[in-house]
Amino acid sequence: MLVRLLYASRAVDEKTCDTVQLIMQQSRLHNPANGITGVLCHTDQVFMQVLEGGREAVNSLYAHILRDPRHKDVMLLDYEEITERRYAGWTMGQANMSKINPSILLKYSPLPVLDPHGMSGKMLLSLIDELMATASIVGRT
Repeated sequence: MLVRLLYASRAVDEKTCDTVQLIMQQSRLHNPANGITGVLCHTDQVFMQVLEGGREAVNSLYAHILRDPRHKDVMLLDYEEITERRYAGWTMGQANMSKINPSILLKYSPLPVLDPHGMSGKMLLSLIDELMATASIVGRT
């Protein structure tokens, strides 16, 4: 059974660039062997990540994320059983939201800043879909 999980968190320190690079490296090593795909969106203060894969693998990874000292204020925003993956092309895609056209964020948010803790999971998944459509997500399989 496939599931999709979306969560948000806040960065613990200000070295977000280093943290993002480490998360991406770990994802590319860990995810293929565990059948996990997804996208990490971030700013200097906020992480938002969608994970797809088998229920056990995704739940196990999320439990690890909850204990990860690089995150705080981890909030589950959406969790659902799915019939197919949306992000099958990425072991972990990446979008730096600081470099996104603010008008894209304004379609889904009251302000042109990423605040996933104050947005619905469905709206955030729509935002990620738009980022895919505008080729704003980078990464590799």
